[in-house]
Amino acid sequence: MAHEKNHDYHILNPSVLPFLGAVAGFFMLFGAVMFFQGKAPWMMLIGLAGVLYVMFAWWSEMITEAHQGDHTPVVLIGLRYGFMMFIMSEVMFFAAWFWAFFKNAMYPMETFSEGQWPPPGIETFDPWHLPLINTLILLCSGAAATWAHHALVHENNRRDMINGLILAIILGLMFTFFQAYEYSEAAFGFSGNIYGAVFFMATGFHGAHVIIGTIFLTVCLIRTMKGHFTPERHAGFEAAAWYWHFVDVVWLFLFAAVYIWGG
Repeated sequence: MAHEKNHDYHILNPSVLPFLGAVAGFFMLFGAVMFFQGKAPWMMLIGLAGVLYVMFAWWSEMITEAHQGDHTPVVLIGLRYGFMMFIMSEVMFFAAWFWAFFKNAMYPMETFSEGQWPPPGIETFDPWHLPLINTLILLCSGAAATWAHHALVHENNRRDMINGLILAIILGLMFTFFQAYEYSEAAFGFSGNIYGAVFFMATGFHGAHVIIGTIFLTVCLIRTMKGHFTPERHAGFEAAAWYWHFVDVVWLFLFAAVYIWGG
């Protein structure tokens, strides 16, 4: 009786995963800096593999905890608040790229751009061709994720939920493919000019989020096929939907600021 649980909180067992995640993240970012300087990418790839392993192991433990009943209503509130703060931290990441873009656009540095924006010799993308198509693709993917959420919460229709997730994932993959194709056709590079550096960092960082969100939705699809979610308990899928809509909104700002206004 002395060890009987009489509260709604979940006391976590000691885990080495946070430490491994920090070490892997350091190796990945330090290796990325070395890679940008022309070094071999092995350190970055090893760090990336470590980060992916920590993500898989940590989220697997969370799924197990959910099935064991550890995610009480109080714990679910904490998980939702934690994910909201995570998205806010992502907002600040993108705020840095937007700040860099607008600062250099409105106050160009004479040394690099001769007072012009885009700098002389930069041929920007036409926003009304492939960027517009990609915008429509990502918006349709967000609509498909919303359809899947509605099918689960309001109709308890697992078949439509699966179809919505499949459609959202396919459209997310299409977006990534077209983004890579656009990069291959770029008339400017990452180095040598501030426009290319900010463009590729802002859109590339968003592209990484699209890939992560696609993986997130794929995990939700697998869990849905295994019958993990119910209309009352679907915090994992709810977080994935929030993340995917965040990616949609950021792209709308990128499309308007970088492709239309900045071009």
